[in-house]
Amino acid sequence: MRICWLVSKDGRHQPIKLPHLETIHIGRGPETKITDKKCSRQQAQLKADCNKGHVMIKQLGSNPTSIDSVELGKDAEAKLKTGVILHIVNGLYPYTVEFSEAPENISERSRCNEERSKSDKRQFEKCVNSNVDTMAPKKHKSTDLSKVSSPSSSKTPKEEPTKKESLGHWSQGLKVSMQDPKLQMYKDDKVVVIKDKYPKARYHWLVLPWISIASLKVVREEHLELLQHMHTIGEKMVRGCPDAKKLQFRLGYHAIPSMSHIHLHVISQDFDSPCLKNKKHWNSFNTEYFLNSEDVIKMVEKDGKVTVQDGATELLKLPLKCHVCKQLQSTLPQLKEHLKKHME
Repeated sequence: MRICWLVSKDGRHQPIKLPHLETIHIGRGPETKITDKKCSRQQAQLKADCNKGHVMIKQLGSNPTSIDSVELGKDAEAKLKTGVILHIVNGLYPYTVEFSEAPENISERSRCNEERSKSDKRQFEKCVNSNVDTMAPKKHKSTDLSKVSSPSSSKTPKEEPTKKESLGHWSQGLKVSMQDPKLQMYKDDKVVVIKDKYPKARYHWLVLPWISIASLKVVREEHLELLQHMHTIGEKMVRGCPDAKKLQFRLGYHAIPSMSHIHLHVISQDFDSPCLKNKKHWNSFNTEYFLNSEDVIKMVEKDGKVTVQDGATELLKLPLKCHVCKQLQSTLPQLKEHLKKHME
């Protein structure tokens, strides 16, 4: 029988065993050494299925438990697999789950975790020194963006075979999409550009770094150069667009994205797309919920981090308003019809 362990990423305590199909509650207490009063004593419920290799997690506490920075919500459930980061409450206290084939005593388990951490560190340093990230394909050929004609006709470099990650939550989809040659528009040793699978405008691309950055919350000063590079590539995508002279574009980030792994949106301002279906879609790009790329860069330059205003999700509930003339519209179909006037 395989054994499942809940492993503290910051080494706060020894791994916690999650017996097969047994309900376990974790939260504030001596076992996790969490004293934060915003964390309930029974913050989350875990049930491991050692045969299938996943753990079902349910948030019980009032404050948010999250998977790779995507909040679950009270009484919501999700599937947690190896490689996915669980934060117990408010983006704090990171954990992963691991499965072993044979019983191990705790001291041996701790020793193995320590050795694995040292190995990961050596591998990371090796990658940095060679300027190649482990998440990137083995071969990186820069694409000449001046030859990009349109999202449908663009060709991508030949992709090296890669092993798909084991993903335990729908929010991890970008980590698979960024490896898909059919979606790739451009790639270099730092970033990849893919077509949004559900574009909210005629042209909608995502610029993603190869290194793993969960969200804007964890961006720091050391990421500044990468953010600048992402912005530069986004601008090049716009210049390579065949309709660049007819359409306006914006480059920016969602304050609280639904998908894990930081991504820069490059989106044309026509918003002519059948995938734009509701108020939430519209307001996510046309309120302060959408943070301009240059503003994000300035925040990191000044403060060393990105500040997202409290209650940002409430912006998604604002009335529909035309982004050009600011006229209020009752429904999304009316707004789309109204936008045609600005496109004439």
